[in-house]
Amino acid sequence: MTERSIACIGLLEGGDYDLRGPCRLSLDGGRIAGVAGIDGEADPLFALPVPVNAHDHGRPVRSSSFGAAGKPLELWLQYLALLPAVDPYLAAAASLGRSALGGAGAVMVHHTRVQGLTPLPREAAEVARAAADIGVRIGFAVAMKDRNPLVYGPSEEVLALLPEDARREVARRTGTAPMSVEDQIRLVEEVAGAAAGDMVDVQYGPTGVQWCTPGLLRAVAEASARTGRRVHMHCLETRYQRDWADRNFPEGMISFLKGIGLLSPRLTLAHCTWARPEELDLIAESGATIAVNTGSNLGIRSGIAPVAEMVARGCKVALGLDGLTLDEDDDALGEMRLANALHRGWGFDTAIDETAMLRIALANGRAAVTGRDEGGAIEPGAPADLLLLDAGKLDSDRLVPDLSPRDLLFARAGAGHVAEVIVAGRTIVRRGKVTGIDHDAVQAELLDRLRHGIRGNDALRAALPELGRALHRHFGAAPCC
Repeated sequence: MTERSIACIGLLEGGDYDLRGPCRLSLDGGRIAGVAGIDGEADPLFALPVPVNAHDHGRPVRSSSFGAAGKPLELWLQYLALLPAVDPYLAAAASLGRSALGGAGAVMVHHTRVQGLTPLPREAAEVARAAADIGVRIGFAVAMKDRNPLVYGPSEEVLALLPEDARREVARRTGTAPMSVEDQIRLVEEVAGAAAGDMVDVQYGPTGVQWCTPGLLRAVAEASARTGRRVHMHCLETRYQRDWADRNFPEGMISFLKGIGLLSPRLTLAHCTWARPEELDLIAESGATIAVNTGSNLGIRSGIAPVAEMVARGCKVALGLDGLTLDEDDDALGEMRLANALHRGWGFDTAIDETAMLRIALANGRAAVTGRDEGGAIEPGAPADLLLLDAGKLDSDRLVPDLSPRDLLFARAGAGHVAEVIVAGRTIVRRGKVTGIDHDAVQAELLDRLRHGIRGNDALRAALPELGRALHRHFGAAPCC
């Protein structure tokens, strides 16, 4: 790590993100060595802590590219099977490169779609290699599940609604027996041995209560308590999951998680779109993190999470992109602005102020991803994880001299304003280019392989419209909320 000095016209300083400038940032050994005001010339840069993507899956390509756009989650998940297995390094490098270009310097990879071309520990090591080449910090949550591969309950009712060819294809893809609980717990440790490191935090990744038996969830809770390893899990993402939880846990699903010891500061719950106030109280009391995913919830018709209620009740809320920002462009600043617009309050009432939203986007998810409760602020001693915006582009109209770049951050900032992304003192993006790899070449190679391989899934592609109609009937007939 080399020393570096950055003179910028403004920055967001400390945990309250106070606007200060012009300033000189001193970096040394991957950390911020000092912040000092300056009287002389400064570069047209506006500095803030690098955003955190607290929930994602590292998917190789946008889901609308293969017909999943606008589908409800329960059908959208089945469309993901259209993607053929590809080299895990290519898939991860393409995805994490997009994250870096979008401004994120720390990314959760809940690895729910295994390529399967090699044993998982080797695949995880390739994801870690891609992250190292790009320079982002990642959490790698090993996906764990052992029930309900098609719907929230037995598959037979939905399969019976399908024509024979479609039924055979869907049954073939959803009928694989799950690994034993013991083997799944053991696999996480094997993955950690292959992939964990200073920039990679390996975590338990139960996919959600509806996809995990109580026995698996208890085993994860026990293993997390024993090892100190974090847990990353979906929770109450859709109204159909809400209905299932109410029927299967009459005493309360969140109360169940508390009772088995899973609800703790080591837990991240993704979404909580349909969580109720009393459940939010339990989550807040436990110290668990909620990773909300605003664009994703809108894109796959899951709803709008009660973020203001979460904050009011003391929950630690972080921001996830889930590979489904509103424009499917992994723009971390755009996602922050969308969340702010939906949840800040109406008229003159303020439900979440801008400082709280900055903590949600820049600080609260860091421990959830990295396993370390540090950073997310520009102050001496903090990790040198910085986002430098082109202040000239941000205020391209230049109508008044005293316009606040912090105001413009919430008004218009996006990936197109990124001048540089710095992680651990290393520049990983500069002026629209990933510095560690040829990202354009990686994307081109990945798309070539996907275009070739997806032809082998024509039978599933033909079955999916039939499955969509069957799922519509199934969930439409079920009592809900």
